[in-house]
Formats: sequence, C-alpha cells, structure tokens
Amino acid sequence: MAESNITTVSGTGIPVRGNDIDTDRIIPARYLRAVTFDGLGEHTFEDDRKQAAGAHPFDDPRFADAAILLVNNNFGSGSSREHAPQALQRWGIRAVVGQSFGEIFFGNSLTLGIPCMVLSADAVGQLQDAADADPSTAITVDLKAGAVSMADLSFASQMSEAVRESLVSGRWDALGELLGAPDETRKVHDGLPYVAGFSG
Repeated sequence: MAESNITTVSGTGIPVRGNDIDTDRIIPARYLRAVTFDGLGEHTFEDDRKQAAGAHPFDDPRFADAAILLVNNNFGSGSSREHAPQALQRWGIRAVVGQSFGEIFFGNSLTLGIPCMVLSADAVGQLQDAADADPSTAITVDLKAGAVSMADLSFASQMSEAVRESLVSGRWDALGELLGAPDETRKVHDGLPYVAGFSG
C-alpha cells in the first residue's frame, strides 16, 4: 500500500489570481454528471480558459508541470462539489497555497490528501509574482514545519494542528487505514452490538 503520510509537497507553482473563485469556475457544473472522476483534469477551469482565449495560466506551457496552485482569497467557495479538488488533483495539483478557502472545498481537499496552506495576502502575492517571473523555481510545502518556501522566500502558514497532524500521520486517508489494518478493523466490527452476529 502507498505511503499516506504527507510531510512535504514540492514542485513548481502555477498562479491563478482573483478572489472568490468558486467551484463552478474550477470545474463547470455540466461535468458533475460524470460517473467517475476520470478525465476531469482536462476540464479544470474550462470556461475561464475559453474566455481567456489561451491566456489562462492552465493553458500556459510554462506551468504545464506545476504541482502547487497559488490562489487568493476565498478560493473554492460556493457549492459542495467534490469534483473541484478531484479535477485539480487529476490535472496534477498536489497542494494549494492561498489566503483563504471555502470550508467545504478545504474539507474535500483534505479527504484527497491535498494540503491547503493559508498565507497572508502579501505572502501569496510574492509567491505568485515569483512563479510568474521564473516558473521553473520549485516551491516546498512543509507540513511538519508549517511553512511554504520558494528560493529565498519563506512564510509560516496557518493550519490547525488537527488538520496538520492528519496529513503528517496519514490519518487523512480513512480508506487506507481500514485496508491497512484488516485484523483491527474486523475486531472493531465484531464488537459493535448493532452488527455483531448479523447475517444478511
């Protein structure tokens, strides 16, 4: 089984500027009819990209292999669709750094093991500018230290201890924990009065 502990995420950054980017902009509602999440990545920001006519960061070849998304205030607001972080992950995003996040988007991202790191507006702006200036420079999201760094820039991130510990310990991956401990899972199952001895 793959290691679920997430202590650091490193990769180049892709800046998407603007406040209140909601989940309908991240992945348009017409893709919610999909039976699986396969193929969602290519439709990430699809309507914004069409409107930008090739000028959107997700169409810029300089950011084609980026793993760290750099956003502004209230990113992922709006509906509760889990398709938004699913689409980002399938595009290649492994961490998001921003000023603030929609609460449900934050929770859905955590369920996928995507850290959402909160920095000040000034810190996010510096990272976005640096990524624009040199897209090849790596960014490191350090969950243990609670910091985001890029070249000579380093910023402390705001993250609750419970969320940080969940990522670092691997407890964010509930299914992985169950599959990785079949004996313990069976023991708990058999001790539950409402399922013990049940036969369908």
